[in-house]
Amino acid sequence: MSSVTVTLLPGDGIGTEVSSAAKEVLTETGVPIEWEVVEAGEACIEKYGTPLPEHVLESIKRNKVALKGPITTPVGKGFRSVNVTLRQSLGLYANVRPLRTLENVPSRYTNVDMVIVRENTEDLYAGVEHKVGRDAAESIKIITREASERIGRYAFELAKRQGRKKVTIVHKANIMKLSDGLFLESIRHIAESFPEIVCEDKIVDALCMNLVQQPEQFDVLVLPNLYGDIVSDLGAGLIGGLGVAPGANIGEDGAVFEAVHGSAPQIAGKNEANPLAMILSGAEMLEHLGYNDHASQVRKAIDSVLVNRELLTKDLGGNAGTREFAASICKAIQAL
Repeated sequence: MSSVTVTLLPGDGIGTEVSSAAKEVLTETGVPIEWEVVEAGEACIEKYGTPLPEHVLESIKRNKVALKGPITTPVGKGFRSVNVTLRQSLGLYANVRPLRTLENVPSRYTNVDMVIVRENTEDLYAGVEHKVGRDAAESIKIITREASERIGRYAFELAKRQGRKKVTIVHKANIMKLSDGLFLESIRHIAESFPEIVCEDKIVDALCMNLVQQPEQFDVLVLPNLYGDIVSDLGAGLIGGLGVAPGANIGEDGAVFEAVHGSAPQIAGKNEANPLAMILSGAEMLEHLGYNDHASQVRKAIDSVLVNRELLTKDLGGNAGTREFAASICKAIQAL
């Protein structure tokens, strides 16, 4: 088995702890990963004048795959989101968030199994905004046929690859008839090439209601950037929170896998953080690299550990620390 080099961005706050846990678990699978560790986030600002130095981007471009811990984004001031800059600089057009209910993870739902596919490069998150005088501001919503068809094709190809039966296009075309109307029209056109997969559409507010009423009716959701961001977190709430939700950003020439929760500086260094989201993101990365059996191994090991509450971190109702939780998953992989 030839080795593969992966860029590792540990991140801010609890990032270093959950990154270390994920690295330990992935190493236990036997996949020969060589880690190229680079810093990004708050710690880089004093040294490089930016939270995202150019050599970080160059590392990901060179290796074409990265695993990223949580990075702090200031609210309303300071530097722009590292996540948004990464996605735009590397052309990571698809944000993919698998959502699956897990044994023993507190949730009101028991049968969630869907994938959220979010367009990652345009919409209001393109960041085109300006002040209008002193007391008003405008943000420009950008939707293009090219990006909409590209994300639609990705969603349908993912559904076909995973044996899923339905893709739901999410929009607000009843109000934003031109922008969201173009998104809806573009993906309906792509759907014609996948007659074996059911295509439906939902207005985003109705979708949110349906998700909390009966989430099992959905399979693959495809959304513009802003709705995708909001619905992704809503979806994480269905399975127990961001601490158990993996994430991936996929482009033509690279992919970044990440824990999508915050950096939680208040518990950094206390060995309390739940590393599941980072480990599950690592499993998604293994699958992307073609190590499907090893990814399955990680997920089975997690499922086997979750049945023993004493092995879990405090947020999951247990008493274990970050390192101990990761060690239990490693032992479960050995047993498999």
